[in-house]
Amino acid sequence: MKPQHFFRLIQINHVLAKHRLDDIIQATHLLRPLRYLSFLSPYRWTHDATAPRGERLRLALEELGPIFVKVGQILSTRRDLLPDDIADSLAKLQDQVTPFPDEQALALIQQAYGEQPLDEIFAHIDEQALASASIAQVHSAKLLDGSDVILKIVRPNIEKKMRRDVELLQAMAALAQRFWVDGRRLQPKEVVNEIEKNLYDDLD
Repeated sequence: MKPQHFFRLIQINHVLAKHRLDDIIQATHLLRPLRYLSFLSPYRWTHDATAPRGERLRLALEELGPIFVKVGQILSTRRDLLPDDIADSLAKLQDQVTPFPDEQALALIQQAYGEQPLDEIFAHIDEQALASASIAQVHSAKLLDGSDVILKIVRPNIEKKMRRDVELLQAMAALAQRFWVDGRRLQPKEVVNEIEKNLYDDLD
């Protein structure tokens, strides 16, 4: 692993502990290789786990970024691997990811059109997102000629974050496939490759 991977693992551990996911990690065999990370943070000993465990996992994946949201989306379809309550919560990641702020969305639209004022292009832009997913969110808008359009706004700095986390997951998958007893059966390297392909397809 590269040095930056270890820093990212520390961040992941922080988020896992912040959302008190140690109980989910212990209960879900697919996630058990991560269980040792949860003991390293003081959040394990100071934060209450009051929210439903599926919701805590969903919020943690959202906080960790698009790669982990995509992992959650894939896992939500695998009820053979997850308890029903966790799968139900992760299903919300299909199209109910928390959108980024309205003002940031408008700023990104303006950035895409350069110096041309948006009011010279659009009669109206709905600031509230119609849907929000791991890579982008969509807003409805109306052109000056009255035509209705849909604007797809890619999340800020998404490609850089994707490359970082894909490299990390590839490294972890290689280790898991080599040393984890279920690694060969579950083929984590192929799962990561599928996640990477889906994410880059979504960018287009």
